[in-house]
Amino acid sequence: MGITSALVLFAVIWFMVLFVALPVRLETQGDRGEVVPGTHAGAPANLRMKRKLAWVTAISAVLWVVIAAVILSGWITARDLDWFDRMEPPASAAGDRDG
Repeated sequence: MGITSALVLFAVIWFMVLFVALPVRLETQGDRGEVVPGTHAGAPANLRMKRKLAWVTAISAVLWVVIAAVILSGWITARDLDWFDRMEPPASAAGDRDG
């Protein structure tokens, strides 16, 4: 895996974890009964975004290490995910022909 692939993988994981974490412990203005005029009652009252971003980054880093280790070790390859046999056979199998 190249550096670009690693960064893209981390970005995808980070945003997925962010979207899962955003509604966790969310307190809306309607829940508190303090709706600011001109805003929706479902608007966050106290989002604590810095804390959430720190947690998202930490969780993403752990997940990235695990997923990158699986990819780099070869436990799961692209051929393992080829359920419709659309990929060519591996180079070692192609060279075994008697011709």
